[in-house]
Amino acid sequence: MIELDYVHDGAVAQLTLKRPPANAFTPEGLLQLQQTVERLNGEPQVRAIVITGDGPKFFSAGADLNTFADGNREVARIAAARFGAAFEALQNARPVVIAAINGYAMGGGLECALACDIRIAEQHASMALPETAVGLLPCGCGTQTLPWLVGEGWAKRMILTGERVDAATALRIGLVEEVVEKGAAREAAVAMAARVASLSPQAIGFSKTLIHQARQGVPRSAALALERERFVDLFDGADQREGVNAFLEKRPPRWEVTRTAHADKETQR
Repeated sequence: MIELDYVHDGAVAQLTLKRPPANAFTPEGLLQLQQTVERLNGEPQVRAIVITGDGPKFFSAGADLNTFADGNREVARIAAARFGAAFEALQNARPVVIAAINGYAMGGGLECALACDIRIAEQHASMALPETAVGLLPCGCGTQTLPWLVGEGWAKRMILTGERVDAATALRIGLVEEVVEKGAAREAAVAMAARVASLSPQAIGFSKTLIHQARQGVPRSAALALERERFVDLFDGADQREGVNAFLEKRPPRWEVTRTAHADKETQR
């Protein structure tokens, strides 16, 4: 069964988690997600990725618990590796990744959204990491990514007490960046992705990598030095000249879509 649909118009790829009734993940589906992201990384014309769930109720309910019913450690080891690899691929993707949370995002479903750069939730969405209620824990980067986004206190509330948050609370604590009406998340995410596609590919790539430096524990002095270095590196490419000239000539810029050696190097870090 295909668990992921994807289409793209060149600049914006749309991925849809599609496994009725709750878009739950299997190891096979996670591998498909990882491979799709890796394929899109190699298509320079793809500037942004929107990921959402199929149907009006679920973004994703997370792992299919039938996978773990017999307590097989080897099955658990494979599933954990697949969760980690898929969501790390999302976190490290070259394009900007936007989650359109169209309903319940539970467990691995929320971890999938956490791995994205930006999250837009519909007003009826509900989010939680309830793994401890079934004797498990988040293994798709959730214990590391959630505290970075919302702080240790809220991360502990969600993981250690099983607290579920609604869209309004998620917006207040920084778990999502925008809340929209029911049924509007995909459209809002695609519109945001189009804005990404209007900007310099090289500048976006450098900036995304620099933002991630703080998450990776890079000392501030080293990150600031790299920031200045990358600013100068932009002058080696055509984007800087095109961007400035387009601004002065009052016209839309025409960006090159091929990646530079610097961008390739940074994406691999």
